Amino acid sequence: MEDGTIKSLGYCGDTDGDYDVLQWDTRADCEVRQILDRVADKWSLLVIALLDRRSLRFTELRRLIDGVSQRMLTRTLRHLERDGLVSRTVHATVPPRVDYELTPLGATLHATIRELVTWTETHQNEIAAARTAYDARVLAEQQAAEEEAAERAEIARNVLAASR
Repeated sequence: MEDGTIKSLGYCGDTDGDYDVLQWDTRADCEVRQILDRVADKWSLLVIALLDRRSLRFTELRRLIDGVSQRMLTRTLRHLERDGLVSRTVHATVPPRVDYELTPLGATLHATIRELVTWTETHQNEIAAARTAYDARVLAEQQAAEEEAAERAEIARNVLAASR
């Protein structure tokens, strides 16, 4: 950067080297955490994935996304539109028809999401094995703790009985 040049708002510094992730949400000029929270929520991910192939009407999106309420889908679409990821087109018909589609910026995000899904599919068996091993380890630790507590209780009962 040249002398006298002001860093633009939203400039978060270098992210290539050694940086402090915990500072993402504390710097006034960096909205990384807020943006990640927005685009990584489950409804946004589904909307972006569905809009990748074609534009969809609100009712189509609601029907395709199992479990989303009308209110939540409306909020999600508004947030995505505000962030420049989705565009909304109102057609002057009776009743009015509204279509949603990804913007070019939203399409770049979809490519990133697709990579994340591909990674998940590639490693799902490893993750399942890690979960199984973790659950077994936690269960064994709980059982050992319960056995130890039972032994201590038995010792305490014996001590009390002997002192009477």
